[in-house]
Amino acid sequence: MAQTLSSAIAWWARMRPDQPAIVLGGDRLSYADYQSWSDRVAAMLEADGLRPGDRVAICSTNSLAYCALIMGIIRAGGIVNPVNFRFTPREIRELCDTTEPRFAFAAPEFADNARAAGLDPRPMAVVEALRHGAPATPAHDPDPDAPVVIIATSGSTAKPKGVVFTNRSMTAYAACWSLEGISSSAGARIISLAPLNTSAGFVQLIHYTVQGCTIFMEPAFVPEAILQLLQDERINCFGAVPTFFEAIARCPGFASADLSSIRLATAGGARVSRQLLDSWKAKGIVIRQIYGQTEVGGNATMMPEHLAMDEPEKCGWGGIFMDLRVVRPDGSDCDPGEPGEILMRSPGMMQGYWRNPEETAKAIRDGWLHSGDIGTLDERGLLTFVDRMKDLIISGGLNISAAEVERVVCEFPGVVEALAIAAPDPKFGETPFVVYHGAVEIDVAALIDHCNANLSNYKVPRYVAFSPEPLPRLATGKLSKPAVRERYAGAHETMERVR
Repeated sequence: MAQTLSSAIAWWARMRPDQPAIVLGGDRLSYADYQSWSDRVAAMLEADGLRPGDRVAICSTNSLAYCALIMGIIRAGGIVNPVNFRFTPREIRELCDTTEPRFAFAAPEFADNARAAGLDPRPMAVVEALRHGAPATPAHDPDPDAPVVIIATSGSTAKPKGVVFTNRSMTAYAACWSLEGISSSAGARIISLAPLNTSAGFVQLIHYTVQGCTIFMEPAFVPEAILQLLQDERINCFGAVPTFFEAIARCPGFASADLSSIRLATAGGARVSRQLLDSWKAKGIVIRQIYGQTEVGGNATMMPEHLAMDEPEKCGWGGIFMDLRVVRPDGSDCDPGEPGEILMRSPGMMQGYWRNPEETAKAIRDGWLHSGDIGTLDERGLLTFVDRMKDLIISGGLNISAAEVERVVCEFPGVVEALAIAAPDPKFGETPFVVYHGAVEIDVAALIDHCNANLSNYKVPRYVAFSPEPLPRLATGKLSKPAVRERYAGAHETMERVR
């Protein structure tokens, strides 16, 4: 089992058997118990006929059983197929039509949606029942180059693509961070706020347990509770979107809080303001800007601490095995300060998109991942993220494909054409704003009901504007999103937010 995720867990179970691997809701799962539980899950799956390469769908909120199921699937040679628990039956069906899971598991509150999507889910209680029992030895010997997960990611296409990682790529990603000494060595204490069905949540579970850390999984972001956890558990590493840092800084107890244990604080998904930087710097903590993508394993680059306060908009110069370039459309390297597409290359990159060779070939060319994002490099090679070429709306750290929102809106009777853009949101950073054209105005409440039935809650438009004229187009005939953004800039301020 050389360079596999399960061999890493087995190592820490031997070296640090009693150290908690995962803490959730006060329940602590040690490395020894994590390994033995996941081995029993793997043996069960093998006995039920799971073959190497089979996909296993999971629709659940975070739980220790979810973690054990993930590692059990991987130990048995299966491929984890996380399903967003917010998905409607339609969204689940579209995802699983591509991944074709052999087995599925669902928490009770999501089982009906899974069944409506055509799955036959087993209850998570089956996994929970295996937490204790006799030792098991799965028969399968994991392959380092075998796929271990398909993570759905929202991109510029209307349907999500499945990012595939292998044992080798995920262990390489963790090893690179460890080599860089980024404060997450064995024994470090980490907070994870992301659901396991997202790239952030899944990668954090794998990344930090491979390094022998303790992960504190929180089911929801409650600023006062997180501030208390940071102190009570002497947390060493904490990463979040800037709005979360701002909410914590507004807590009454922030000024007197002892946060001296924090060695690494990172923010991504939006720029960090000078005011926010200063408020945490007063506590002895420098928030460091990061940049990355699911396709490269998560974080690709992080601003060095000694530069972060002076140049907070910059994201660093890559990693020990992470190369960055910024290029022109013809593929030549941009001059310092010249905007271009961000390219990345590392051993932790994805293998490709699941059953999508065309999109894989577009994304990975000559060994470089083409991000679809615009950035600049300065004379020292420090990256500044400028804008997204890919049409994404980022709400509370979650990616929303504008094309997916537009597709669902355009299915509603009376909508001739529609564009989805990002509107500022004080809580989530961004939220979808839809501009549609039709012969007459439609019933917005009915449109929202339609969207609620076909989109996850966070993807549903919160602002809807009617255009009596056809939407502006480019010379190519395509709808012009820049023109719509300009025309409706600030319009949300005078509109009623849809609930």
